[in-house]
Amino acid sequence: MTSADKKSNKLKHIIEYSLPIILAVVFLYIAFLNVDFGDVLRIVSNASIFWILIFIIVMLSSHYVRAVRWKVILNSVKPDVSIKNLFAALMVGYGVNSVVPRLGEISRAVLVGKWEGLSKSSMLGAVIVERVIDIIFLGLAILVSVIIWTENLYDSFPWLKSALIISMILMGVVIFFFYLTIKFREKFYGIIIKLLSRFSEKLAHKVAYIFEMLTHGFASLKGAKNYTLTILLSILMMLLYGLSSYVGLYTIGMQNIKDVSYEMGWIVMSISAIGVVIPTPGGTGSYHTLAKSALVLLFGFGENISMAYAVLTHIISYFVFIFSALFVYFFWNKQHYNFFKIAESEKETE
Repeated sequence: MTSADKKSNKLKHIIEYSLPIILAVVFLYIAFLNVDFGDVLRIVSNASIFWILIFIIVMLSSHYVRAVRWKVILNSVKPDVSIKNLFAALMVGYGVNSVVPRLGEISRAVLVGKWEGLSKSSMLGAVIVERVIDIIFLGLAILVSVIIWTENLYDSFPWLKSALIISMILMGVVIFFFYLTIKFREKFYGIIIKLLSRFSEKLAHKVAYIFEMLTHGFASLKGAKNYTLTILLSILMMLLYGLSSYVGLYTIGMQNIKDVSYEMGWIVMSISAIGVVIPTPGGTGSYHTLAKSALVLLFGFGENISMAYAVLTHIISYFVFIFSALFVYFFWNKQHYNFFKIAESEKETE
């Protein structure tokens, strides 16, 4: 590697690591506008321990369902893959994402590959497939929110309609792309690589690597039973996400201000989940902004208590992920893995 390449890579890493932090700071600034920070801390400090424990149980249950879904996706690759290893790797991934966005996906895939003796390509491919499914169901969750909200959701979030339309178009393009990848693998693969090679051999090589992962990923998810189970588990997972948002309302006594409902939790979940998609560390800032906005604009809660909800639910999730990752690091499989080093080294090979 030349000195110019080293400088280019160094600059790339600086941008990759600094941009999420900058985004988080900007979103946090927006979120805390017109908010009394002292009052937020007071509300959070008086939170119900009972409801916090219920929140953690529901949250962990949703992630366990995700691990079960991952097992279903990997069924044809290795039917006896350990659900314990999948859940542990998943929590590590969340922990890594809480510090460096998106590196968690690589680290959890590689960890399961190491623990279960599976290839890197098949694991990364399965993670990509899983994320595509997540995006599809997030779009459906937002559509459900638009339907169940008695007023016009677009009036409070004017950008939501455009975002939803763009997301649906992108999902359609992605699904069609995957269909071509599966149905006409060799032909479609050859055409794409040939076209890209004219512009950049490096880009063509990266796309070839992605194709390989996608092929392995979709090869793992096959059979009507596995497709059906994946859909059902995805629905259950979204329902549990909505339940955790609903339970979060009780942690700071929002039910004492006005009646709360599961539908309210579902809408807050679907809106705030968009913030988690934005590449900030653990959704910091972006989650707070959207969760607070949903509670204030849609349900008429005060700025301070809405911000307290966002702060408390995010802190709980953040610490659960970090402590879970530390537990796996010190006690799982009796091997100390540097999760960030694993993710970075695998990222470099892409």
